[in-house]
Amino acid sequence: MKVIKSISEMKQWSDTQRAKGLQIGFVPTMGFLHEGHLSLMRIAREKCDAVVVSIFVNPTQFAPGEDFNRYPRDFKRDEALCKKEGISVIFYPSHEDMYPESHRTFVITDQLSQLLCGKSRPTHFKGVTTIVCKLFNIVKPHVAVFGQKDAQQAIILKRMVDDLNMDVEMIIAPIVREADGLAMSSRNKYLSETERREATVLYRSLQLAQDTFEQNKNKSFIQNQIRKMIEENSSGRIDYIEIVDGETLAEPAKQSKTILIALAVYFDQTRLIDNVLLKNDC
Repeated sequence: MKVIKSISEMKQWSDTQRAKGLQIGFVPTMGFLHEGHLSLMRIAREKCDAVVVSIFVNPTQFAPGEDFNRYPRDFKRDEALCKKEGISVIFYPSHEDMYPESHRTFVITDQLSQLLCGKSRPTHFKGVTTIVCKLFNIVKPHVAVFGQKDAQQAIILKRMVDDLNMDVEMIIAPIVREADGLAMSSRNKYLSETERREATVLYRSLQLAQDTFEQNKNKSFIQNQIRKMIEENSSGRIDYIEIVDGETLAEPAKQSKTILIALAVYFDQTRLIDNVLLKNDC
């Protein structure tokens, strides 16, 4: 396994693989890897001849006052995990190389980036789409694998790929959860013991919503059920509870193929997200 820090070297490596007719898989991460990340790597490895994992804590997707400086980092641990998973390359660029002083260009998806998480983090997705676009141009993957936990991110990135005619196959993999149902996240590290215990209410509330949806598809009723469960069983501060079309993030309609029930909740300063994606059999 190679660790590549230079953008030019990363491009050259990818060009060499492509010239050999090899398929490149790609898993972008911010590091501090967990089983959720590893599951994405395994999917990429099954689909492709070589897999690149990027580790880059992207400053442009953090707003002032968010956790950029304290975001957990442990490169040696991440390196060992990637090696164990049979990864071909870790791309580990510096902030200075990815965003030199001359950098002025950003990628924006209108409307989609203003909904759900975008309401409380209005600049977040501009940073996400910009860094993923840059990484796609550098790594030149045939296949990129993302997780369903970041459902809005996945929808936005798929839209970016389609709108900008990028030749990348997007795979969205299922959420990986802890034994008690909490969605795996690098930010779980921030939780106190009490908060960690309380955070399990997120998935339990989504399971309740899923069961309810089969009998009663009234949006307000389901949202109120989720809200009540979270407020009665935790100290969590609800950012949003949304029920939307699973492909467009618009208001759900009879013709919606899937329904996304998504939420974001603060436990003290730690913001956790989770969701379930349901088939709409109406």
